[in-house]
Amino acid sequence: HKPTYENMQKSLEAMKAHCLNNGVTDISMPRIGCGLDGLQWEKVSAILEEVFDNTDIKITVYSL
Repeated sequence: HKPTYENMQKSLEAMKAHCLNNGVTDISMPRIGCGLDGLQWEKVSAILEEVFDNTDIKITVYSL
């Protein structure tokens, strides 16, 4: 099944909790959900910023 913005946010919230509970300070990822899954990067990026706001977690996003 294709991801939705809602379940993308829930997944990112779970990732944030994992990072905070396990001392993870850096995350590297591609533009998740935006290739074959068809989500718009502008919306996914805004969700990432919202979820990880007020944390010290550094997120690096790679594009090919």
